[in-house]
Amino acid sequence: MGDARIVPANEVDCGDLQAVFGARGSAAFCQCQRYKLRPREAFRKFPVEERARRLREQTACGHPETDTTSGLVAYLDGEPVGWCAVEPRSAYEGLARNNRVPWEGRSEDKSDDGVWAVTCVFVRAGHRGRGLAYALARAAGDHARGRGGRALEAYPILTTPGQKISWDEIHVGTPGIFAAAGLVEINRPTKRRTVMRIDF
Repeated sequence: MGDARIVPANEVDCGDLQAVFGARGSAAFCQCQRYKLRPREAFRKFPVEERARRLREQTACGHPETDTTSGLVAYLDGEPVGWCAVEPRSAYEGLARNNRVPWEGRSEDKSDDGVWAVTCVFVRAGHRGRGLAYALARAAGDHARGRGGRALEAYPILTTPGQKISWDEIHVGTPGIFAAAGLVEINRPTKRRTVMRIDF
């Protein structure tokens, strides 16, 4: 895999953070705001520049002295190549409003800051297939536990061999990367989504 390093996003330069998201494609369009939209907000209501500004604010990129951040950045041989959104589950307003994932079949306190969540894992094109998503999932667990989390959840998509899948679906990760990080399935709210969790 080469020389891989994963660091909290507040410890990286904002230019490196933006290099991971790129200038075109789904990641550049989203800027990891899908689960951060406020009530009655939609992507069409504010431009990509505003989404990127929010991401910089949420990550506190360029501010290593800050105690909080919204994710992790992976470097490979010194180049920023991957992202994992991980923070207390209560930080994701979009999750709180979702009627099924991650809540169906469970009675959970949506405001519990002790439960952390991974909502996005991706590696830039040209650097995939090297195990970086697995490394990011493992690092997410270490990060959550190290910052006082009692548990970590993820909501990956279920895939089948040969199935065509878009980034819009796969950004939540696959069960395999989280299973390798110690998470186990606790619920299957839809045919294609599962809830996985590890309690520390």
